[in-house]
Amino acid sequence: MLSKINPTQTMAWKSLQRQMDLQKDETLTDIFQKNPDRFNTHHIEFENILVDFSKTHLQAQNQTELLNLCREINLKSAIEAQFSGEKINETEHRAVLHTALRNFSGNPVAVDGKNIMPDIQRVLAQMKAFTEAVHNGTHRGFSGKKIDTIVNIGIGGSDLGPVMVCRALKHYAVKDMKVHFVSNVDGTHITETLNEVNPETTLFLIVSKTFTTQETMANAKTAKKWFLNFADEVDVSKHFVAISTNTEAVVNFGIARENMFEFWDFVGGRFSLWSAVGLSIALYCGYDCFETLLKGAEAMDIHFLNTPFEKNIPVMMALISIFYTNFLDYTNEAVLPYEQYLDRFPAYLQQGIMESNGKTCDRNGNFIDYATCPIVWGEPGTNGQHSFYQLIHQGTAKTLSIFMAGAQSLNPSDKHHEMLLSNFFAQPEALMKGRLTAENNHKVFKGNHPTISILYQKLTPRTLGALIALFEHRTFVQGVIWNIFSYDQWGVELGKELANKILPELENDTGELTEYDLAWIKNTRKLIADYHAILEKLEKKEAAA
Repeated sequence: MLSKINPTQTMAWKSLQRQMDLQKDETLTDIFQKNPDRFNTHHIEFENILVDFSKTHLQAQNQTELLNLCREINLKSAIEAQFSGEKINETEHRAVLHTALRNFSGNPVAVDGKNIMPDIQRVLAQMKAFTEAVHNGTHRGFSGKKIDTIVNIGIGGSDLGPVMVCRALKHYAVKDMKVHFVSNVDGTHITETLNEVNPETTLFLIVSKTFTTQETMANAKTAKKWFLNFADEVDVSKHFVAISTNTEAVVNFGIARENMFEFWDFVGGRFSLWSAVGLSIALYCGYDCFETLLKGAEAMDIHFLNTPFEKNIPVMMALISIFYTNFLDYTNEAVLPYEQYLDRFPAYLQQGIMESNGKTCDRNGNFIDYATCPIVWGEPGTNGQHSFYQLIHQGTAKTLSIFMAGAQSLNPSDKHHEMLLSNFFAQPEALMKGRLTAENNHKVFKGNHPTISILYQKLTPRTLGALIALFEHRTFVQGVIWNIFSYDQWGVELGKELANKILPELENDTGELTEYDLAWIKNTRKLIADYHAILEKLEKKEAAA
């Protein structure tokens, strides 16, 4: 099991605090002047990925203590515990084995004494067969037309991962295949999507482990009702599939049992794109592309599991984040991909990191008095340069910026790539050096803003898989060191519980509500009624005119 050591009580933590008292006035420029060769000692390469952390305040003595911290909190044992299938998600009594979903080694992985690899391989084979049937026209729509559109209906991890990957791998998409994602319970999301698709050629993927997720099932029922305007109940099985474990509910919905794709309790939602939740990826990009994505993640898993910590990219990325969060009081991390295909990558990481490590209770059940998760946000460059980079350069919020870019464009005709890369290289330099003298203070940039740069050759499925796995493992390492459980998300549940109480009352049923809730609902109803009254008056006025 994971150790339950308060990191602030370790010798390494206390030593780092003393170091920072001595280093607090040193700027990045000072650090580079002391060691102009920092790049050679402050970068790591893995396959076609290079991670440069030379433009951070991390110095040799800091790295030594951070690595000592890893030893004091038994990080190595924690990593081995996760990969071996121990139930490290203690609050939910579950193993955490999204890594097993991309295990092509042939080695068994056990949960409660059972080798789970045969089940994983069975579902992968089912996904491959179904994907090929759709692509070669064996599986067709009710009118005999070939499926050319996928609509993925899910929320949270059942949406963010697949939509991010499908957008990232658009270059590799199967010819003439389109994909849409519906997540929001706001009815306009599903309605606008249905306006764009053809019922004869559209396949709906309903992604819900329990097949009871409120938002997902509301959208699924709307999609089915719409579909039945054009087809018969018997045709539902040709156009709807389920990624779920609730066989009874799936069959009752009208989905054929053989079109239900299973995933398991050891797969958390925000780490589930590697499972059958990634069926939309396979259908959009092809199964071989999906498998290559998995193998890229597996390569990063092996690197993470076997590489010494000082050369281990996820570990060093996590330690740098902890260094800034806990010892330099940084509250923000900006993820800035200079790659339009990665436009949803920051949003994906927002969930992966903040839902995992946004915690105030440690593994001992005690409230903590030290910072855990920074606020994660970002947008693709160069768009961000024309909006929030102002805050990073001259604002008062302290931000660690993570830049990402491909050295090569995926599009041979791309004439803009050199311009893109010039900005990718210029921004970290500008953030570090600033501009200390100008005709007025409005044009002064103090610099000294830390950055990490991730440069990869080009955005292939394998590279994308490795990058995603990198941030997954980074998040886990942070959670281990902060002594929190990264794989539960109780904060997500509270709003759902209250919504389930309020919904019956909004539907004029009896709910177990407080007086405050009832008063709020009463006022809301009045506002809605007033709004409709205003609309009615306007309509009458227009009609009279």
